[in-house]
Amino acid sequence: MTTVAERRYPVSLQQEFLCIFDKGDDAGPFGPRYHHVGGWRVRGRIDDATLQAALDDVVHRHEALRTVIVRDEGDPYLRISEPVPVRLETRTLPRTPPDLRELEAERFLNEIEGGEFDVRSLPLVRAFLGRFDDDDAVLALMVHHTAVDSWSVMLMVRDLANRYAARSGYSVPDLAPPLQYREYAAIQRAETGGGARTRAAREYWRRKLDGGEIIALPTDRMRSTAPDFRTSWYRFSVPGELASTALAQASKLRGSAFMVFLAAFKVMIRDLTGKTDLVVPTFTSGRSGSRIQDTVGAFFNFLPLRTDIADCADFSDVVRKCRTTCLEAYRHELPLMQLLEEAPGLMRPAAVDGLAASVFQVVQSPFSMRSDTVGDLSYTSISRHLLSLPVGSDIPDGSLWSLQLGPNGELTGSLGYSSNLHDEAPMVAMLERYLETLRRCLT
Repeated sequence: MTTVAERRYPVSLQQEFLCIFDKGDDAGPFGPRYHHVGGWRVRGRIDDATLQAALDDVVHRHEALRTVIVRDEGDPYLRISEPVPVRLETRTLPRTPPDLRELEAERFLNEIEGGEFDVRSLPLVRAFLGRFDDDDAVLALMVHHTAVDSWSVMLMVRDLANRYAARSGYSVPDLAPPLQYREYAAIQRAETGGGARTRAAREYWRRKLDGGEIIALPTDRMRSTAPDFRTSWYRFSVPGELASTALAQASKLRGSAFMVFLAAFKVMIRDLTGKTDLVVPTFTSGRSGSRIQDTVGAFFNFLPLRTDIADCADFSDVVRKCRTTCLEAYRHELPLMQLLEEAPGLMRPAAVDGLAASVFQVVQSPFSMRSDTVGDLSYTSISRHLLSLPVGSDIPDGSLWSLQLGPNGELTGSLGYSSNLHDEAPMVAMLERYLETLRRCLT
């Protein structure tokens, strides 16, 4: 009988999209820097052997962490391996005073994010434990981004906490078997053929994106003269009163914070380019339906949001139009590979030498550890990042604007950009222009 490890499984449409940008194992989405790093402060005494066993439990539970996308044998496919131990690295962090440990934890995470990860080295997760003292530590997980999204990393630490507590002798709920990512990919492939919802969604995007192209902004260097790229990350915080005003505006207009921030981004792009018919792409979780909520895998989806703001009298009008655009797009969401079949010219500007796409997103985690105690350990997600990083986790190309709402209403952000195409000073100047546009629009 053929085992799981001996079979070939189809890639998902999200993974097929990544294959479009395949630049080998040395760069791009299959390169050593296309990874996701998550961090948590952990209070309590951690036993290294129990942590190792719990990490291995997570890899056994989620096949995506031991799955390789085979790309050199014709059409890509998934190959699943048997579980192997997670590489766990422990370090001693400087014994800084408690009020300075948050900054030291950020430095620790930045050091990890600046590292590399071979996509063919299984399992696709590495763990790092940095100890301030016996009862205060930083746990970091580095996972290759072809295997997971940010939602998945939160699932992983949730399951890790459960298994660590169980192995420590605590009574915790049993984890229900998740739908495996290969099963999701097979279901997705089976559903691409039709169905009333899919046909309606295809028709919507065919009409919505007719003649539309994503916005691509000028680069400081031509892609043809600087093909070898790295991604730099500039991180920042937004003044508290600006964030609270944006949230109040969103509530007033029955929208979300993302819709307000997106509206300001579109106003800035209009001011920069003179264009009013704007297609700005964003990333969504791609997790529709309850059956995949506990599945570890790469579900994120690239969604183009087209809005014509030519007849908007004021900023409220722009927000309302963005709200309509977003709600329609969410209701008709399709994987990008299907969407491109209805709008084949959508990405054309991103392929022009001297231009690069800009993706805009607001991150609001559906769940995260916030001083959650499981067994004898307490876990707190490190969501506040303000230390910039000259070389960090890669994005496929161009720039990624990301704002994140913290648990206390604090707004922080990061601007990732391909440093072969963009210089830091112009990117920071554009960010400052965006924040000034946001301030002007809200006041």
